[in-house]
Amino acid sequence: MVSLSIDVIKFFERQGCVLVATFSSDGSIHNSCKGIVRINKKGEVYIMDLYKAVTYNNLQKDHRISITAYNETKFTGYSLKGRAKILPESGITASLLDDWNKRLTSRIATRLLDNIKSNNSLARHHEAHLPKPNYLIVIQVDEVVDLAPKEVKI
Repeated sequence: MVSLSIDVIKFFERQGCVLVATFSSDGSIHNSCKGIVRINKKGEVYIMDLYKAVTYNNLQKDHRISITAYNETKFTGYSLKGRAKILPESGITASLLDDWNKRLTSRIATRLLDNIKSNNSLARHHEAHLPKPNYLIVIQVDEVVDLAPKEVKI
């Protein structure tokens, strides 16, 4: 268990989505895009999942997980490695659901503004059509990997 720095927390809070990696029963790696709902200094990351599919099945058998995000423009990123717990829909508190709805609304607004700026009025707003969360993934981070090359760190 590790604590997360404010820089790491803020970095992940700015991400629209992250890449989540889990292990399939045959040992292969499964990647999926997910949205972080909450992240804290204690090294806990909360992710709502909309579908009980491959990620869900993998985590039932193997709790190892990693969450990765990278900002190509700033040449910075992190991978958080840890263990996941699955909480059923009944474990999703009103506070977490409120955070989820705020992040979803923000993503829709950002996409709408980006489409207006690029004069792309026909673009679909995918987030507006997402189903409600199906379950909650709670990750306890054991390791933080800084993906920025040593040569570009200030």
